[in-house]
Amino acid sequence: MIFGYLDPGSGSMILQAVIGGLAGIGVAFKAYRARRAINKAETGSEAGDVSAVEETTQPAES
Repeated sequence: MIFGYLDPGSGSMILQAVIGGLAGIGVAFKAYRARRAINKAETGSEAGDVSAVEETTQPAES
């Protein structure tokens, strides 16, 4: 039988990868919230507000 060998540094390497992944998820979530706040401020409405979308999709009269 062949057993995998984990040297003493493997545990800290796995822990570092897990912590880095969690930090990456946190940064992505923070960027998403910031972008959503900017879009909300520019449009002056919530993302789910259909009336703001209807106003901007009507053709302009000439």
